[in-house]
Amino acid sequence: METNAAPVSTTSVGFRYGLLTGLISILVSFGLYATSMDQSPLRFVGSLVLVGGIVLAMRYFKESNQGFMSFGEGVGIGAIISAVVGALSAIFSYVYMNFIDPDVVVRLMDKARADMEAKGGLSDEQIDQSMAMAGKFIDGPFMMVIVVLLTLFMGVVLALVASAFLKHSKPEFE
Repeated sequence: METNAAPVSTTSVGFRYGLLTGLISILVSFGLYATSMDQSPLRFVGSLVLVGGIVLAMRYFKESNQGFMSFGEGVGIGAIISAVVGALSAIFSYVYMNFIDPDVVVRLMDKARADMEAKGGLSDEQIDQSMAMAGKFIDGPFMMVIVVLLTLFMGVVLALVASAFLKHSKPEFE
């Protein structure tokens, strides 16, 4: 059974899979925050969700384009997905940390302080200065920008790797 559907664009695939991956990522994050497991090793499940979204999007794009996807198209899909996931995650984190459960920030700050004290080498005054600086970055709009940029960077790196394995360029002289 052969379909004559028009090829899809990297933008449409990126946005569609970005929204789906972002929603799944938000559900995972909410579960981790609600169970206070946001500092456990399970926090890396969000990265696996991003990897899965990028790979599934690239496979869908290839299927919809007669099995072809260039390296650049794959990276473009990954970048769009990452930007969408980063924006959704940033909005969710801001709303959750400021309106739903403001105690998350306190838990994060307490963990950071405990980690610095356990390492040693810093005086109490240096730890207090570090905590004051960290407090500026973990709360508010600056945190949203950091979440988007880090997700975008991580997603592009993942897309570079995935695209290298999944690419199948069209023949030049056909």
